[in-house]
Amino acid sequence: MQREVLATLVAATFVLGAGAAQAQISDGVIKIGVLNDMSGLYADIAGPGSVVAAKMAIEDFGAAKKGMKVEVVGADHQNKPDIGSTIARTWYDTDKVDVIVDVPTSSVALAVNQITRDKGKAFLVSGAATSDLTGKACSPNTIHWTYDTWMLANGTGSAITKTGGDTWFFLTADYAFGHALERDTEAVVLKNGGKVLGKVRTPFPGTDFSSFLLQAQASKAKIIGLANAGGDTINSIKQAAEFGIVKGGQNLAGMLVFLTDIKALGLATAQGLIFTETFYWDRDDASRAFTKRFIAQSPHGNYPTMVQAGVYSAVLHYLKAVEALKSDDGTKVIAKMKEIPTDDPLFGKGSVRADGRKIHNAYLLQVKKPSESKGPWDLMKVRATIPAAEAFRPVADGGCPLVK
Repeated sequence: MQREVLATLVAATFVLGAGAAQAQISDGVIKIGVLNDMSGLYADIAGPGSVVAAKMAIEDFGAAKKGMKVEVVGADHQNKPDIGSTIARTWYDTDKVDVIVDVPTSSVALAVNQITRDKGKAFLVSGAATSDLTGKACSPNTIHWTYDTWMLANGTGSAITKTGGDTWFFLTADYAFGHALERDTEAVVLKNGGKVLGKVRTPFPGTDFSSFLLQAQASKAKIIGLANAGGDTINSIKQAAEFGIVKGGQNLAGMLVFLTDIKALGLATAQGLIFTETFYWDRDDASRAFTKRFIAQSPHGNYPTMVQAGVYSAVLHYLKAVEALKSDDGTKVIAKMKEIPTDDPLFGKGSVRADGRKIHNAYLLQVKKPSESKGPWDLMKVRATIPAAEAFRPVADGGCPLVK
């Protein structure tokens, strides 16, 4: 795939005559930009699958039948803040994009967050994790939809520490996401009486984690916390297996693990791993029905990750707000999204808080043993449901200036 900075990877246009429903829509078109890693480390987590999810949301909303013209474009930010910033500015200033969606890689998301605020547009974050997006960097133009580092830390970190994993060593991806995840998880470990014996920052992206894993092994910490994601997580777990770290009595905690990671690792390597997500394809009838439609359109036949499910959910709610407001003014639409209760088949009923945090249940998952799996994507089981009220950081604790 060509990695052109401003390459439009896909465009889906739903056209009906301009009617009253789009009377106040700028240029008569609602233009959605899906910005993520289309060909690299996080392509399976988000990538072209997020474009599929956005198109599904437009279809399920019934935009065409309602006389609303909606376009979807996608581009590859290559996990680089400068490239992501250039795309965002060009989309807003030249290409008349109204809302940017997804944006994994927290450093890129933080850059797009500021640009969106400056331009008065809308930003719906599904792929990025840093909880700073609803803390010190919160914006009236941004909603953080799917998950964040506080949620991951309190789901996985708390569960493991409370069940005996009370000494930790962190392998941390050296950029905004890794730093935030390490920070939030360390706070949870200490709060629950645990200790952090050491930490090491690893290059992002990385392929050789051997020296870092040897440091973790030498620390004799019960838990090696992997504050990374995607290919970094996969490589860390594979190399830990080669060193016999788990067989030696230490355990790995994947602080951000996706369905596609488990598929890539295989159950023999990943079995028993505990982690937290907000969507799993096999959780109920609605998630299974969505998955069946998704894989029919997915470029590689992959099942949906929580990031892609979050894109679907966010775009669906965005379009409801645009319809109610009869405008695609970014600041006003975000305010309307906070006003309207959320309700969709994947995340159920919820809400968007003043700090921009979308609230819904989270799930503590465990990877199945090979003997427990009944199919190629039957990889996890739900150990516990974390209620929405407990899953995310209390609104008063984030330091968001928007919270009165």
